[in-house]
Amino acid sequence: MALLPYDPFRQLSTLRKDFENFFTDFPASFGFDRMFPNIKIDVMETENEIVAMCDLPGLEKKTDVNIDIQNNVLTISGSINRSMETKQENFHRQERFSGRFQRSVTLPSPVDQENVKATYKNGVLEIRMPKLMNSDRKKIDIEFYH
Repeated sequence: MALLPYDPFRQLSTLRKDFENFFTDFPASFGFDRMFPNIKIDVMETENEIVAMCDLPGLEKKTDVNIDIQNNVLTISGSINRSMETKQENFHRQERFSGRFQRSVTLPSPVDQENVKATYKNGVLEIRMPKLMNSDRKKIDIEFYH
């Protein structure tokens, strides 16, 4: 028998972790991770631009990927087609994705959509988005009363 006092918050913490794990593991439990792969995106911010990079091995041409920015949300979508030289029943494990994908991330600040540049090299898609320089910004003076 434990000599520690009963702590209801410890059980709530355990319940919260179980709940989070359910939603994290949910797609894999039902095979949805094969239909909608988790495309990982790194988003970095410098003084003048936002840079997004993601690994997308297997793209063959420009038409395989679409980049869209609306309402401060970057969406990358497209398809990866891999030829299957081996019959399906001979596979022991198949983890490489083939099919349609889509991923959206919210950007940390507004960007100039007209000057976005994207490059694809060695399986990595890099998107450089210049920040919108808000020229409407106005400094507000504070009046002090004594």
